[in-house]
Amino acid sequence: WFLLSELSFVNQSDRCLQFSCPQRSVSPFYVLLYLCVAAVVLLTVCGNLLIIISVCHFKQLHTPTNMLILSLAVSDFLVGLFVMPFHLSRMIESCWIFGISVCLFYYLISFFVTSISIYNVALIAVDRYFAISNPFLYIEKVSVSKMCIVILSMWIFLMSYNSTLLYFNGTSTGLIMCPEQCLFVLHEVCSLIDLVLVFVVPCSAIILFYALVFVIARKHATAIREINVQSKGSKSMADSMKTERKAAKVLSILVAVFLACLFPYFVCATVSNAIESQSFPNFVILLYLNSTINPMIYALFYPWFRKCIKIIFTLQIFKTVSFPVSP
Repeated sequence: WFLLSELSFVNQSDRCLQFSCPQRSVSPFYVLLYLCVAAVVLLTVCGNLLIIISVCHFKQLHTPTNMLILSLAVSDFLVGLFVMPFHLSRMIESCWIFGISVCLFYYLISFFVTSISIYNVALIAVDRYFAISNPFLYIEKVSVSKMCIVILSMWIFLMSYNSTLLYFNGTSTGLIMCPEQCLFVLHEVCSLIDLVLVFVVPCSAIILFYALVFVIARKHATAIREINVQSKGSKSMADSMKTERKAAKVLSILVAVFLACLFPYFVCATVSNAIESQSFPNFVILLYLNSTINPMIYALFYPWFRKCIKIIFTLQIFKTVSFPVSP
């Protein structure tokens, strides 16, 4: 389904004839557009790079949940570095100016990082459900090494899947390289398979597990009130419940923002024949801008991330003694 819909308004036989690259003069507005593109790309790359450095450097942040956050930050970093510049440039120029080799790379990496982001968020939902439903069992059974194995397996599977999808779709009918356009069309069967695996399955898991998280969170709130009026020996259980509820709340905001960016494009892709095609690039960039928004969510709701930013920008990170950072 990804990017297929923005091509649906052009017939297979005359795609190259309907697209042309307009001649643009270097006006102040044109320069301003590229400055905005540079600012968005820089914000996306630097924001997610800060998350990557923070989680990798500080051992106190090496937790299973933070490994998922690290994986999401890496995928968002790749979106900002390899996908957003080409897509935003194509929106401004109304044509493709980078050649066929970059075109092939662009579609492969865009398919890959988009599916990685969706599955990362789905794994975060599953992780939060098990953490909040039984925090003590979660601590005992889920380790950083096990979570890294799961994440690595997911990356390998999705890279293999997307490479196979593009290969078996066929370059003769899939990739259409006009003099000034780079277009890729999935076959109907491939598009349906991609829709189910990349959108329906992970998004259903996200909605299901977060619905369960909210139900459990309400039960925990009642249990915490009861524990607080009992012996002090049960206070550790109340603190554990509060910690997991807080983590679930913050990550639910991240997931809600992600779904808000994802669903508009999916809806438009589904009803592509009923709406104007010009609206699709806007929804595609909304999907990509989620990679820019995520670091802002961390900065607003995670005190440890703000501490890490301060340590990094004051260059204290290069000192021998590592500064304590609470997750």
